Amino acid sequence: MVTIKDVLQKKILVLDGAMGTMLQRYKFKEEDFRGERFAAWEHPLQGNNDLLSLTQPEAIAEVHRKYFQAGADIIETNTFSGTTIAMADYHMEDLVYELNYESARIAKKVADEFTRKEPHKPRFVAGSMGPTNKTASMSPDVNDPGYRAVSFDELRIAYKQQAEALLDGGSDLLLLETIFDTLNAKAALFAIEEIKEERKIDIPIMVSGTITDASGRTLSGQTAEAFLISISHIPILSVGFNCALGASQLVPHLEVLSNKTEHAVSAHPNAGLPNAFGEYDETPEQMAQQIKEYLEKGLVNIVGGCCGTTPEHISAIAELVKQHEPRTLITQNV
Repeated sequence: MVTIKDVLQKKILVLDGAMGTMLQRYKFKEEDFRGERFAAWEHPLQGNNDLLSLTQPEAIAEVHRKYFQAGADIIETNTFSGTTIAMADYHMEDLVYELNYESARIAKKVADEFTRKEPHKPRFVAGSMGPTNKTASMSPDVNDPGYRAVSFDELRIAYKQQAEALLDGGSDLLLLETIFDTLNAKAALFAIEEIKEERKIDIPIMVSGTITDASGRTLSGQTAEAFLISISHIPILSVGFNCALGASQLVPHLEVLSNKTEHAVSAHPNAGLPNAFGEYDETPEQMAQQIKEYLEKGLVNIVGGCCGTTPEHISAIAELVKQHEPRTLITQNV
């Protein structure tokens, strides 16, 4: 069986675009999020996109199909907020295993459809693990800088539950993304290492941080190099950045990673910066033009899109990568 490590040696892989941006097109209302099963739920559910894997599974499958049709090699599961910590907002902590399992199952079913049709282009499912809505490194209370809203151990337990469900549902790899606090990511990586040991399996892991502003640092204060160093004790498939900034603003940070790591490098930026209405105006052509710089400089092995990106953006990127060689990898460290 062809693995993602094998394919990475041969070409630049294309990751999908934004799930949330695509789901907005459906204009789902409160009753759509609830479906029949959660019609009597005591708390508002609109905005809980992960829940749509249970109440609107066809819509989720359709989004995955559109990204594969656009040329994606890897799709992400609809599980960005799939931990007990994030699901507490909707009082749905008890549903976490099912949400992740079903999301992975839906994605894997679609991926298998496309791989059967095009065996020369295997498709992969990345179990998406978001940063949660709490930070282990900083206090949310300016009057009490020593306070922490969540502990390392709480994060480890929550991430372990999510990762196990994503793997049980069929994910080929795990993607820790939009990391603003590396301590949160370390808890997730620790949990995944526990699973690897318990199940005696190898799990490809993508780690993707987010640079939050022009300072070039993550929210917890790390530069690109510090971020890389602080996760380098774990065997990973790739390291990279996503979200927050547009494609062109990520270039210097990707250059740091590319020069310093033997792992694959990934990037899935936003479609530019949001406008005054929180919308993304960058066209597929504009974004592809910026990503061309990554390819010409040989910075990346995996590239896709985050907030504001659509199948049209991914299609433009997929066409572009065909013309370029991947960044060189050292086989034993992939």
